[in-house]
Amino acid sequence: MAKTEVILTHNIVGLGGESDQVKVAAGYARNFLLPQGLAIPVTGANKRRLEALKQRRAEREAHELNTMTELSKSLSKLICVVAVKTGEDGKMFGTVTPGMIADQLKTQFEVTLDKRKIHLEHPIRTLGEHEVEMRLHPDVVTKLKVRVESTTPVAAPAGPEAAPEGQREAPRTEKRGRRTEAAAGKAEEKPGEKVDRGGERRPRGPRTERPARGEKPAKAEKAS
Repeated sequence: MAKTEVILTHNIVGLGGESDQVKVAAGYARNFLLPQGLAIPVTGANKRRLEALKQRRAEREAHELNTMTELSKSLSKLICVVAVKTGEDGKMFGTVTPGMIADQLKTQFEVTLDKRKIHLEHPIRTLGEHEVEMRLHPDVVTKLKVRVESTTPVAAPAGPEAAPEGQREAPRTEKRGRRTEAAAGKAEEKPGEKVDRGGERRPRGPRTERPARGEKPAKAEKAS
C-alpha cells in the first residue's frame, strides 16, 4: 500500500497532534485528511507553517492540562452511583464497565468523559463503594468513588411473627397478674369479715332477717 507524508494541522487521536509530520496511506490522506483540512502536504511552503502550528499545539495542550487538573479536583469529591440488577443472594449479574461509569457521570453530574480515561484494575463484581482510577491526562491521574447499588427490592418480613417474642407475650402476662391478685384477695377473706379494695379487713354488721313474702311486720303495741 502506497504511503504519503503529511503535516497534521489538528490533533487526531491515535495519529498525532498539530505540527506532527506523519506517514499515512495515500488514499486516507487524499480522501479524508486533505479534504477535511486536517493535514497539508509536505512542501517547502507548508514547512514554514510549522512554527505557527507548534504554537497553537502548545496552547491547546496547556488548556487541556488546566482543564483536566480542575476536573480531577471535582471528581475526587464526587460519588458516582451505578445501579445494577442482583439476585436474591445479592450477587450481581455481570460487572460494572467503564462505559457504565461514563454514562452515569454524564447523567448525574453532566461530565462528559471518554470511557478510555476510566481505568479498572479489576472488574467490579460486588456491591458497595469502590475507588476507580481516572487517567485524565498523561500528567493528571485521580480517583473516583463509585457506589454500586442493587435495583432488586428486598422483601421485608410481615405479620405478627415479625414482632419480638417479648412484645407479644407482655399483655397476657399483665392480665394473668391481675387475675392472680384478685383470686388471692378472695382467698384471704374470712367469714364475718369483708376485705375492701385497699386490702383492709372490716367486720361485717349484724345480719337482718327479712320477713317472708306475704307477711306484714307486726305493729308495735300502743302504750297504755
